[in-house]
Amino acid sequence: MKANAFLYGSLLALALGLSASTAYAAPSDPVEVEADQLDIDQRAGTAVYRGNVEIRQGEMQLRGDQVEIIRNEAGELSRATAIGNRAYMRHRPDGQEALMEGHARRIVYHLAERRIELIDRAELTQAGDRFTGGRLEYFIDREVVQARSNVEGSDNQRIRMTLQPEQSSE
Repeated sequence: MKANAFLYGSLLALALGLSASTAYAAPSDPVEVEADQLDIDQRAGTAVYRGNVEIRQGEMQLRGDQVEIIRNEAGELSRATAIGNRAYMRHRPDGQEALMEGHARRIVYHLAERRIELIDRAELTQAGDRFTGGRLEYFIDREVVQARSNVEGSDNQRIRMTLQPEQSSE
C-alpha cells in the first residue's frame, strides 16, 4: 500500500512539476507513464522506471531507456533524469508556436530551477535553430542556452550552431 501511495505521490508531483514548466500542460492534463519495470525506494524518495520509458503530460515529453525521479526532503519532485543511447525531451516554451526538442545520452530536468541539462552528444532544436555539443543547458524562464564542448568521461564534442534568420513581418 505504501508503494502505491509513493507512486501516486510521485506521479502527482510529476504532474505538478511538468505543469509548471509549460503553458500547454494544465494540472488537469493526465500524466501518462509507460515502462517495462518500476522500482520504488520510499526512504530514498526515488522512483526508477526502466525499459523504453515514456512520460507525457500535455506537450511535455521525456523518454529514455531509464528515467529516475527524485523527491527532495520536503517530498516535492526535484529532478527527473532520463538516460539512454538517445534520451529525448520535448517542451513547448510559453508563448511559442515551435516545439523545443532535445536528444542526449543523459537529460536532467531540474524542476525547481526550471533548467534542463542535455549531456553527452547533446542536441537542442527549435524552429530550425539547432545547437549541438557535449553539454547544453537550457534555462526555461530566461530562454537562455549555454553550450560546452567538454563532458566528463568523454571526448570533447565541439559546439555547433545553426541559426535561422528572423522572418520579416511584412
